[in-house]
Amino acid sequence: MKKYILFISILLSLNIFAQNGLKIGYVDSEIILSQYSEAIKAQGDLDAITSKWTAQLDSMTQAYQASIQDYQKKAETLKDDKKLEAQQKIIRMEQEILEFRRQKFQQGSGEIFKKQEEIFAPVKKKIYEAIKKVAKEENMSFVFDKSGDILLLYADEAFDITFKVLDTLRRGTN
Repeated sequence: MKKYILFISILLSLNIFAQNGLKIGYVDSEIILSQYSEAIKAQGDLDAITSKWTAQLDSMTQAYQASIQDYQKKAETLKDDKKLEAQQKIIRMEQEILEFRRQKFQQGSGEIFKKQEEIFAPVKKKIYEAIKKVAKEENMSFVFDKSGDILLLYADEAFDITFKVLDTLRRGTN
């Protein structure tokens, strides 16, 4: 529902912009990312890191499963203290796997997300600079990204009211 309201608001705004002679453009960032050589290389670098960590996780998981199978085969013949020792080893291995998975792949805070940001930051900067350059050359006031959610990528600074809003909020005059 929110997306439809946002879409209707944008359509109404487009009508107002058209009456005032403002130009609006859009890009499809998915196409740019799939065709821009630096973005393709960055994705390849990220995929290589992901593959390396996935292989490590697979290796740890296989060792863990082998330990469980080994324990199950020997459990009946082991003394209580050796059983406990083997169980603790299995628990430690499981905890190491969970910790590794959390450190590397946890949504939002895992190393893979930090690496993604690190690897793609220069690419994004170049893309945004190119968008800005084209927008200025084409005398566009606003540029949106049509892939996924609607996202404002460029806005003519003359239409930025951020600091006016902050000033209003600071003065408490709503």
